[in-house]
Amino acid sequence: MPSTPPPPAAPQEQPARVSWLEDGAQRSALWRSESGWPAPERIVIADERMPAAEAHRLVGGGSALLWRGDYQAARQLLRALAARIDKGNRRPPRDLALAFRQHREQSFHRARLLGLLLVPLDAGYVVPLRRAPDVREACTEAYGPGDDSLDSLVSLRELLGVIGSHEWRRRGVDVPELESTIHPHYGVFSPVRGEYLELVATAPLPAEASRAVDIGTGTGVLAAILARRGIRSVTATDLGPRAIACARDNLTRLGLVDRVEVIEADLFAPGLADLIVCNPPWLPAEARIPSDYAVYDPESRMLRGFLGGLRAHLAPGGEGWLIISDLAERLGLRSRGELLDLIEDSGLRVLERHDTRPTHARSSDASDPLHVARAAEITSLWRLGSAD
Repeated sequence: MPSTPPPPAAPQEQPARVSWLEDGAQRSALWRSESGWPAPERIVIADERMPAAEAHRLVGGGSALLWRGDYQAARQLLRALAARIDKGNRRPPRDLALAFRQHREQSFHRARLLGLLLVPLDAGYVVPLRRAPDVREACTEAYGPGDDSLDSLVSLRELLGVIGSHEWRRRGVDVPELESTIHPHYGVFSPVRGEYLELVATAPLPAEASRAVDIGTGTGVLAAILARRGIRSVTATDLGPRAIACARDNLTRLGLVDRVEVIEADLFAPGLADLIVCNPPWLPAEARIPSDYAVYDPESRMLRGFLGGLRAHLAPGGEGWLIISDLAERLGLRSRGELLDLIEDSGLRVLERHDTRPTHARSSDASDPLHVARAAEITSLWRLGSAD
């Protein structure tokens, strides 16, 4: 079992095919789902004449709706379905651990139902619907070059995510610590939570810090911050091909390719380093779809792998920086004592801890079922050294 979560699934080499009856004829197309949802077994043709109540009944029974009407009307139906699903969700219990489990189940159920509203993609990634946007560039970024002979079906919800990801990549995410922007690729976690970036930008560096390693680099943002802080050699590691390509693209944009090397590796880079930084997924819970791996670390595999191997990869006097939120503790998923035991059992000691509070919108959203935990959440940078 790898010590880090597997990367999001790459586009399938041989995607599943889906078939349906339309206008008295049997039709088929490729099935696209980057989240790994199975191809629907039943498909019903839908357009503006279908009421939201009927659409809700059909998807609730497991039928997918293949939209043949106006594209913007399909978006309106998706919003109407979301409102009906959300209205039926149970009020979260006061116990935060139970609230978390209920919230996850409801979110999974919601995503499954909303994913059953489908739109067609013609060969070359053209959406053959009235008032449909040009999605060719966005789809090429997400799925790779199109095949001029292959039509496909995709959930409208996924397609909207592909379009949104394309806009994030085009515009970039402002990172004040770099005085520049980071451009996330599709399937790579965006650095929208600035509090942990500030921690890495301001925590005191080890006395000798000529080489650093950024584990699970993603967009490359932490590696870039370390290089901008004056560390001469930074190695950024990741297992995901998309993350590796994204990090290289961002480091090229920032003019840092001469100081930061991006490699494919399971956690640690070869050799010793003066500073090793890891920002693992913060919640030790099951990852049910590929996108979950940005948030959930099943059985704390990445956290355990980092702490367990850190001592052997540190140069004398070196430090490991663990960036992690206490949200898991507040939700009853992991105690502070368990984290401290992991650190001690790995032959490490805590040199210092730097704390900050989140500034993202969800921390102040009282409608969030986990608001009590998010409002009190603290993000910390743990400076760790060898216990010897």
